Amino acid sequence: MTESASSLNYRQAQLADLATQVLDLARRHGATAAEAEVSEGVGQAVSVRLGEVETIEYTGDKGVGVTVYLGQSKGHASSSDFSAAALEDTVKAAINIARFTAADPFAGLADPDRLATEFPDLSLCHPWSLSVEEAIELARATEAAGQAVDARVNNSEGASVNTNLSQFVYANSHGFCHGQQGSRHSLSTTLIAQQDGDMQRDYWYSSARHPQDLLSAAEVGRVAGERAVRRLGARRVKTGQYPVLFEAPLAAGLIGHFVSAVSGGALYRKMSFLVDSLGQQVFSPLVHIDEDPFIPRGIASGAFDNEGVATCARTLVADGVAQGYFLSSYSARKLGMASTGHAGGCHNLLVRDSGEDFAALLQKLGTGLLVTELLGHGVNTVTGDYSRGAAGFWVENGVLAYPVEEITIAGNLKDMFRDIIAIGSDQLVRGATRCGSILLSRMTVAGE
Repeated sequence: MTESASSLNYRQAQLADLATQVLDLARRHGATAAEAEVSEGVGQAVSVRLGEVETIEYTGDKGVGVTVYLGQSKGHASSSDFSAAALEDTVKAAINIARFTAADPFAGLADPDRLATEFPDLSLCHPWSLSVEEAIELARATEAAGQAVDARVNNSEGASVNTNLSQFVYANSHGFCHGQQGSRHSLSTTLIAQQDGDMQRDYWYSSARHPQDLLSAAEVGRVAGERAVRRLGARRVKTGQYPVLFEAPLAAGLIGHFVSAVSGGALYRKMSFLVDSLGQQVFSPLVHIDEDPFIPRGIASGAFDNEGVATCARTLVADGVAQGYFLSSYSARKLGMASTGHAGGCHNLLVRDSGEDFAALLQKLGTGLLVTELLGHGVNTVTGDYSRGAAGFWVENGVLAYPVEEITIAGNLKDMFRDIIAIGSDQLVRGATRCGSILLSRMTVAGE
C-alpha cells in the first residue's frame, strides 16, 4: 500500500488517528464495544459528445462512520466533518440510538480470532496523472474511433473518461486498525448507428485499477462502433425453446444471481431459492468457481472485509456443487456458522472455462439465440424465476444470421444453472467476476 496518493488530502496515519479518536470517545461515553471507518475519495470525470465537451466534474468526499454497542443494542451514526466537536457529536448520536434499540443476540463485532493479521501489498492504488485537457482528448479519440468504423455510425451519446482515488481505515475495539488505498479508472463510449430509418445504439467500456491495464481509446471506440452497426436491421424471432448463449459481460450477471442467492441475508431470511444448498448440486458438473482475494490490481482484492475479518482464497463451486456461502459475522451467527469474510461482498470470482473460445461456443450452440443485452429486472431470487427483455443475434448453424430485438427470455435459475453446457475462454477483466460467455442448452424465448 502506498503511503499517500498525490490527490488525496489525508495520510493513512491521519485516518487511523481519527478512527482511534472515535473509538476512545465511544468508550468514554459508555459503549461496551465500537467500530469506526474513516474514508476519503477524490475523482475527475470528463465527457464529450460529438467532439464537444459536455461535462467536467470533480468529486471529493470524506466521511466517518461509527457503530457502538451497549451490550447487544446497536447504534450507528456518521458525519462528513472531521473536527473534534463533530466526532464527539457523532459518537453521542450513535450512543443515543443504541439506548433506544432493542438488544439483538446476534449483534456485535467480528470474533477477535477471525480478524486479519497479515496485509500483503496487492498493488491496488495507481493514481492517474491525467489533466482535464488530456482527458478531453482521450474521450474525443475514443468517440472518433467508433465513428470511423462505419459511415452509419453518425451519432453518439458521448464518451467519458473517469479517474478515482479512495482510501479508508477501519478500526474496532478488539484492537484492529488497518486500511488501504485504491484507484479505479475507466474509459467508455456509447454510439448510435442509423440506416433506412432504423436506429441502434451500443457501447463498450474498459475499467481497471491501473491506467496501463485499460484498453486503448482506439479499441474501446472500435468495439462500440462495430457493436452498434451490427445491430441494424434487428427483428423478432418466433417464440419457442432454444439454446441461449449469454455474452461474457452478461454471463457475469448470471454468476451474480448465484452470489445473491447464497449470501447471508437472503439465506437467514429464507428469501433465496438456494437455502440449504451447501454441498448440493447447484450447477452443471462442468462449473467450477474459485474466489481469490489476493490478485494484484484486482478490482475486488483485499486482505480483510468491512469488519476486519481475514479473507481467504477458496473454491466456491466444484463440479457444480456449492462449497461455500458469503457470510458476514451477523449473518453467520444467525445461521449458526462462522463468518466467511464477506461483510461488503465477494472477492474476485474466477469462473473456469470449459475449453471453448467464442467461435466454438457458437458452433456448439448451432441454431439458437446469442444474448448481448438484457433489459428490466425480472429476476426473483426467492423462487429463482427469471424473465427479462433481451436483444442479440439469431444464430444458424453456428453463424450469426441477423440481429434480434423486442424479445423476452425466461426460465428458472435452478434449471438454468444446471443447463449450462459450455463456458467460454473469452473472459473480460473489468469487474469482480471473471467469466467467459455461458451457453445454456435451452430457455424459453418469446418473440412473434
